Amino acid sequence: MNLVDNNYGEHTPDNLINDTTHPIDIKGITLKSGQGVLARGTVLGIVTIGGKAALVDSSRIDGTEVANCILTDKVDTTTGDVVTTAYVSGQFNRKALVFGGTDTASDHEEQLRVLGIFLKDTVSY
Repeated sequence: MNLVDNNYGEHTPDNLINDTTHPIDIKGITLKSGQGVLARGTVLGIVTIGGKAALVDSSRIDGTEVANCILTDKVDTTTGDVVTTAYVSGQFNRKALVFGGTDTASDHEEQLRVLGIFLKDTVSY
């Protein structure tokens, strides 16, 4: 596994999760290689051919234009595909999310809500 931060079991508050009103569920995913380092909180789409996850970007037409999940950890995909986890439900801070291209939370909020991912504005600490 190419997790960038190997401090398993430790938690540094990063303001990604807004609260636990909605259940927080995760799933296993395979990140497509060649995307470099993806930050925790990166919103991902699934490439239609091959089923691997990549940074969501509404200007694309390969499946990644549709939001599917949120990356749970910082991961380096530079040298190959990486099997990791992503959030598939929960309530998240819209300002802590990372999108591709010029996308914003507003571009994907409706689709994320359908999936059970809810976005709120959270005050940073």
